[in-house]
Amino acid sequence: MAHPIEITDATFQSEVLEADKPVLIDFWAEWCGPCRMIAPSVQDIANEYEGAVIVGKVDVDSNPAIPGRYGIVGIPTLMLFKDGEVVERITGALPKDRILAQILPHLDVEPA
Repeated sequence: MAHPIEITDATFQSEVLEADKPVLIDFWAEWCGPCRMIAPSVQDIANEYEGAVIVGKVDVDSNPAIPGRYGIVGIPTLMLFKDGEVVERITGALPKDRILAQILPHLDVEPA
């Protein structure tokens, strides 16, 4: 069972920008209700697509540099990085199927 990894300002370069797989980042905060709503979907994606995508979480309160760098103004925001570049950005608590519709075209997986 895969778990999202905690990404910090200090580990962002090595764990996201230099990753050899796509990385889905969940920008969240403890006080954010909608962030808690999508957490199970993010966990499911980590489990179901283990090996095809790395799933990480960035606490925006503890790690302000990354959201500042990418202009994150609302949370939850999901960003998919591939080869160090942002290829998808999803803002708001969307259902899992809508999240997958946006990220699956960028993953090396067979359609279900």
